[in-house]
Amino acid sequence: MNAMPAQAETAPAAFATALIQARRTVLPKRLLAPGPDGAQLTQILEAAAAAPDHCELVPWRFVIVPADARAALADAFEGALVERDASATPQQRGQAREKAFRAPLLLLAIVRLGGDEGNVPATERFVSAGCAIQNMLLMATALGFGSALTSGKALQSPLFHALSGMQEHERALCFVSIGTVNSARPPRARPALERYVSTLTAPQRQAAQVNSSGSPCVSSAI
Repeated sequence: MNAMPAQAETAPAAFATALIQARRTVLPKRLLAPGPDGAQLTQILEAAAAAPDHCELVPWRFVIVPADARAALADAFEGALVERDASATPQQRGQAREKAFRAPLLLLAIVRLGGDEGNVPATERFVSAGCAIQNMLLMATALGFGSALTSGKALQSPLFHALSGMQEHERALCFVSIGTVNSARPPRARPALERYVSTLTAPQRQAAQVNSSGSPCVSSAI
């Protein structure tokens, strides 16, 4: 594919910068109806498919939690709390249950760490899943919605695994909440480049080894 001319790159680059900078976390309790409609939900989910994916394994999936399944999710949250703390108070149990009813659109992100023929390490699968999630968050932002990622100890509970139909080789990553922003905190400051960018200083050059294999899945590219 040929690179776009510089003139054509200006507008897309500006839009991408604005979109990326506009994305911020809005707590699920501040995400209200309306959520994405059917067409918008399809756009959000299709954005995930553009994530880097070594060997095209699609090592991640998303489970939509509709309104009629929220009570079952609340039961799992409460049960997971009791597993960890049998002395949890009624108030604490209620708080655990309440988490299941936040945000009009709720999805569970799951990463697959095995169970296939792909010789792709777990680190690459996690990276691919993270990119898929970020693509979805950016699309939600572009559509005018707020979003958040949440996790917690409940994700490790056998009760939760049974409810979500997770397999032995899968791991729950987080919940993705999307909805209309009711109220939002001021945006946090983004970290400066020097906090996360450095330049490699090599004492000497080393000859690169060329892989002559014709397999499309032997390189480390994701």
